[in-house]
Order: sequence, then C-alpha cells, then structure tokens
Amino acid sequence: MSRPVIRPRDPRVTRALLTAVSVAVGALVGLVLPMLPTQAASSPADTGSAADTGSAADAGSTGSARGGARLDPPVVAAPGAWRPPVRTTWDWQLASVPRAPYRDVAMLDFDGFEATAADVAAVHAAGTKAVCYLSAGTWEDWRPDAERFPESLKGAAVDGWAGEVWLDVRDVQEATSSLAQIMSARVRMCADKGFDAVEWDNVDGYANRPGFPFTADDQLVYDQLLFNSTHAHGMSVLLKNDLDQIPRLIDYVDGAVDEQCFQYDECDLLAPFVAAGKPVFVAEYEGDGYCAEASAMNLNAVGFDLALDGSRFERCP
Repeated sequence: MSRPVIRPRDPRVTRALLTAVSVAVGALVGLVLPMLPTQAASSPADTGSAADTGSAADAGSTGSARGGARLDPPVVAAPGAWRPPVRTTWDWQLASVPRAPYRDVAMLDFDGFEATAADVAAVHAAGTKAVCYLSAGTWEDWRPDAERFPESLKGAAVDGWAGEVWLDVRDVQEATSSLAQIMSARVRMCADKGFDAVEWDNVDGYANRPGFPFTADDQLVYDQLLFNSTHAHGMSVLLKNDLDQIPRLIDYVDGAVDEQCFQYDECDLLAPFVAAGKPVFVAEYEGDGYCAEASAMNLNAVGFDLALDGSRFERCP
C-alpha cells in the first residue's frame, strides 16, 4: 500500500490485491534494447546538460537513458557514493528549502527542484549530507520540466492533489522513451547541484489507481532503472514506501524512507534493510510512544508535522 509523502491517497489496498495484479513481463524482454555495459558509467563529475540524454553516466541503468529497460538488471555500483550508516540522524523539510541554522542532524532531505547548488553547498558547509527529493511516479504541473511530458503518459489524477497525475511507467521499456529521458535529466540535475543521495517518491503507482494497467513487475522495471541511474551518477538511493517490493529492490538502494510504519503496524517489513546494514528513516505524523520500539529495531524515527514544514521535530533517541 502507498502513503506517499503528505499524500493520504486511499492507502488501504490489501496485499492480496497487490500480489494478484503482478504479471510477469518476460514477454517484453525480447522487445527491449540490449543492456549497455555498466563499465560505461561515468564519474559523478559528469557535467552534461539536461538535454544530453545519452551520456555515459546513464549506461548502467538497464539499456540507456533513452529507454529499453528490462527486469532485474545487474545492480550498478556507486563506490564513491555516501553510504549512510544504520543509525543516522535526519530531518525532512519539503514545504520549502530549509535555511541555516540547520538542526544538528547528519542528513537533510529537501526538494530537488526548489533547491539551488548554493543551498546544497550551505548544507554541506554545516557538515550535513543533502538528499534530493523527486517524484518519479507522478506528473506535477508546477515543475519546470512539466511541458516535456507527453500527454500519453499522463493518467489518473492523484486523489486530493490538484495538478498531479500518475504516469505510465511502462514507457521506459520502449526503445525510445520520453519518460526515461526526462528522469535521466532529473538525476543529472541532482548530481549537478551536489546532492549526496536521491529520495524517489511515488514509486508504487501499481498499488494505487494510476489509470493504466501496469503491473508490479512493470513498476520494478521502472524503479530499478531509476535506482541504477542514480548510482551511475555517483549518488546513493533511498527507497520511498513500496514495502511489498522490498525483496526485489533492496539490492538497488542504500536505505529507505517510510511514512507511518508504526501507525500502520508495518515496521517489521523494513527489517531487511537493517539486517543488510542499511538505514530506515521513519516519519510519524500522529501519536507517540513508538520511540522505544524504534530504538530496539534500529530505526531512525522522527515525529513531523504533516506539512513537513519544519514546525515539528520530535526525534527518537
């Protein structure tokens, strides 16, 4: 089920239904481009423009930035990327770009479009790592690249959020994919601004009502392409929600951001991250009394205001 950031969107989809909609995409594999070798990946210093969608930095992400993605490609390594430890203090502010003085945390997660390179540099100067928040699964009409999305990729409206609709993630399996090129440009934007990691949101459209008949496997193809591309640009990856696909995605990511796992009694599903030495960052918006359990499970839990505007910050010890 899905509870993307500050978006309470019909979250009560059962796991049985999610499993039922998963259909193998093996028949699609023969249609895609051969995967380019991961050795072609460039360093995070790649300074190609956003329009340069065929750069070497994307070669390791199942096919290329132009499309041709397939299921379960080899994991692209990012040996020079920041790897957050299991216990990492953090803050999360999406309503606006945070300004100094920052809270005394090791990681600050904020909007990748709204932030500038100077904003990221200021966070680094405070001794804090910067995470680039992006939505991967929805089109948002206020983003500067909104006009690049073909109408054919836009699906059902996101419940309760004007100007936002779900995307048809199957497009990245086409030999020439507009969606793959747009997301490649977004990854490069984060890298060029100096971010250390990317938090990809809305990577579970298949579990919602996106307006397209794509499956859990179609979602995996898309997510794995995004995560490999992020590593190819020298940044680490934080998975957002999509708890049911953790076993198929954990090797591609370096940690997870989750909302309300204590409220919905789902934190046990995140245990594989901790077992693998990867952190879990939990945001809770209601209630209290979860800190003892969070500490016992080695989860980094914080109580935030639903608006993620910095007004509430109740960090578990």
